[in-house]
Amino acid sequence: MTSDLTIGWEILEIIWINILLSGDNAILIALACRQLPVKQRRWGVFLGALGGVVLRVVFTLIIVELMAVPLLKAFGAVLLLIVAVKLLIDETEHSDVKAKPNLMGAVVSIIMADAVMSLDNVIAIAAAARGSAQLIVFGLALSVPIVMFGAGFLLKVLERFPLLVWAGAGLLGWVAGDMAAADPFVVEHTHGMIDHAMLERALCIGGAALVLLVAFMVEAYRQWREDQKAREEGKL
Repeated sequence: MTSDLTIGWEILEIIWINILLSGDNAILIALACRQLPVKQRRWGVFLGALGGVVLRVVFTLIIVELMAVPLLKAFGAVLLLIVAVKLLIDETEHSDVKAKPNLMGAVVSIIMADAVMSLDNVIAIAAAARGSAQLIVFGLALSVPIVMFGAGFLLKVLERFPLLVWAGAGLLGWVAGDMAAADPFVVEHTHGMIDHAMLERALCIGGAALVLLVAFMVEAYRQWREDQKAREEGKL
């Protein structure tokens, strides 16, 4: 029973992370296909998303194999912490994505851009799956229809309830801590010195707390700069 609950939670982690980090990809798909006829637009969305997910599965499986190398998991954990903070503070514009006039052009554009943009997804999903190829494939496959057909609705929900995004970023920090604790170098050099379960919990809690604290501080500084600018403009 406990094993089933653990697997279920890991699948939910993968789906949640993929949804949070696929907002950019969903917007990219919509922009690339916006000039296609309605029927071709549906095929463009489907084929582009499918091609992107296939690439993501392949990349994630490669990353999982590489994670056996000492210190790579620790490095991946640092990257994942950066991704989590960026999720909360990023203000990327997508207006530079060009619409394609034909189906093949749109599909190729989506897949190529998705390959470039998916590093964060790949690292996060590899960490959440904890090395299980079956969980990676199943979790990504299950999240495909959610992202493809519910992207607009999901983005509105996340905008309406930003706490969900903060919770997701905290989850990424937690997963980063778990990834760091599982690094072969960390396991070898802490063996016998500290209880590994305690170390894992400490890194997970620390990762989640660090992400939320850094994002909060960045947002507070950004707000302070805006207030300062408004005061200066008011004096002129």
